[in-house]
Amino acid sequence: MVKENIIQATGKRKTSIARVSLKKGSGIIYVNNEILSSYVGNELLVLKVKEPLLISGLDGKYDIKIKISGGGQSSQADSMRQAIAKALVEITGDDNLKKTFVDYDRSLIVADTRFKEMKKPNNSHARAKRQKSYR
Repeated sequence: MVKENIIQATGKRKTSIARVSLKKGSGIIYVNNEILSSYVGNELLVLKVKEPLLISGLDGKYDIKIKISGGGQSSQADSMRQAIAKALVEITGDDNLKKTFVDYDRSLIVADTRFKEMKKPNNSHARAKRQKSYR
């Protein structure tokens, strides 16, 4: 019995985390057991998720299953995009593809570490201080 070549990768953006399984197939993308266009709904975000496939020229050659949690629509799309790009670089083993992704948009390969600043004690905001009515 021959084991299928399945590549797994993760992508992160803000609080959303995407886990991708990529294998040879007909180009179907499932997100949380739904087809991509029905899960995302917004056509621009669908194109954003498919961007690494279009840049690499591998659109329609791999089946992709994505499990995603946390975040909003835009950050989920960014994390899916990053995970797909990482998986494509790993499955092809091509350093030129990685360089192409980094030249196009560095966030395709490298995770953005920024996150929301936490609120401070005895304050309602992260930075703004309470006003004083005297003086």
